Amino acid sequence: MFNLFKRKPMNYQNIDAQTFEGLMQKNDHVVIDVRSQQEYAEGKIDPHTLINFFESDFKSKIEKLDPSKTYLVYCRSGNRSGKACAMMGQMGFDNLYNLEGGIGAWNAKG
Repeated sequence: MFNLFKRKPMNYQNIDAQTFEGLMQKNDHVVIDVRSQQEYAEGKIDPHTLINFFESDFKSKIEKLDPSKTYLVYCRSGNRSGKACAMMGQMGFDNLYNLEGGIGAWNAKG
C-alpha cells in the first residue's frame, strides 16, 4: 500500500550548460534536440539530431537509437527533454543527460 507514494528513481541526470559542454568534448555521445523545427530561431547546439518530442513517430525514432551510447538531450527549457530522458530510460537507455534550462541556458553561458 505504501508503495503508491514511492517515486520511481530518475534514470537520467539534469546537468548545467557547462557540464553539458564538457560532455560534448567526449567522442561517445549523441546530442538530441527534441524541439520543433520552428524553435530553431532560438539557437541550436551542433552537431545534433532533431527528434521532435511532439511528433507521433517520436518513440519509434528513439527505438532506432543505440541504447549503449551516451545521450545529451535538450529542448527550449529543459522540461520536454526531461520527459524525453525519462521515456528513454524506461526504454532501456542508461547514459542520459538533460540540459537544465534548455537552449536558453546554453545561450546564456556564452
